[in-house]
Parts: sequence; C-alpha cells; structure tokens
Amino acid sequence: MIQLKNLRSDEKVQFVIRRHWIVFLLVGLYGGIGIFISLFLFAAFGIQSWVILLNIIFWMFYSLFLYIEWLNHELDLFVITNNRVICVEQKSFLNRTVGECNLGQVQEVTSETKGFFSNIFNYGSILIKTAGNTTNFDMTFAPEPLGRSRSILNIVDHYRDAHSFVNKNAAAKPVQEKK
Repeated sequence: MIQLKNLRSDEKVQFVIRRHWIVFLLVGLYGGIGIFISLFLFAAFGIQSWVILLNIIFWMFYSLFLYIEWLNHELDLFVITNNRVICVEQKSFLNRTVGECNLGQVQEVTSETKGFFSNIFNYGSILIKTAGNTTNFDMTFAPEPLGRSRSILNIVDHYRDAHSFVNKNAAAKPVQEKK
C-alpha cells in the first residue's frame, strides 16, 4: 500500500491505480529490438574493435532510453481517497505533474477499452473530468477500467451523500409566500 505524507486528518486511501503490466512487455519489446540491432551490427561487420565500441556506445544510450521509458510508466498513478483524487503523471525524465481535486468537483468518470488485446487483457483508459480550473485526469493502460471507474463513481457518490449541504427537510417543504 502506498503511504502519502500530505493526507488530511480524516482522509484514508481507498485504492491506487497503477499502469497495467502489459506496458512492461512493450518496454521488453524495445529491449528485444536493441538486441536485434546489436546482433545485426556484429553479423554485418564482424567482431572488430570499432563495432564493439559502437555497440557499447549504442547500449549506453539505448539503456538510458529503456530506463526512461520504464520510469515514465512506473511512476504514473491515481490515488483515490475518501476526499480527493490525486493524479501523479510522469511526463518525461525530469518532468512530473501532480494534480488533485476534491471529490465534489468530479463531474464524470469515463472508461474505454479499444482493440483486441485491451479486451483480452482487460486494460484501457480512465478519464476523470473535473469542474473548475482543474485539468482532467487521464490514465492510459489502466487495469480493469470499467470496474475501477465504477468504484471511483461509487466513492464520489458516497462523498456527495455525506457532504451534502442541502437541508433535506427544507427541500421537501413548499416555500410559503409572505402576504
């Protein structure tokens, strides 16, 4: 379970959404492409000192690319608490965006699964649309998008029921006009 330091006193983490494991297969596919390129260089030019040097330089930069690609997917997460939605998105190597909104500001939660593999492996996109100046939160390659979006909506509904500022008795009584 994730530990957050900036939780409010009455706030509890309901669940955390991380990327689906299929993303790491894509990073592994990139690694396989790098091995293919390396083997191609040795097959085309033989084992010579300049090919070995070129291969070392290639793997220095390519392993950095693989690490950044892995990091971009590993650090993306949604944290849903009983008061807020917190979205941590790693955009690039040294570029991270953290956004949060109150559950009362959530207007719509949409899930989408497209394609053969996303339906077989049960991953897709979750989009949380918010009110006000806050941006919308989007996570691609989210596991179980339909169930997770329904869970988020249930938490939002529970929050709105618990924090309703409308007096239910006053809403039931008709307004009397003054004479």
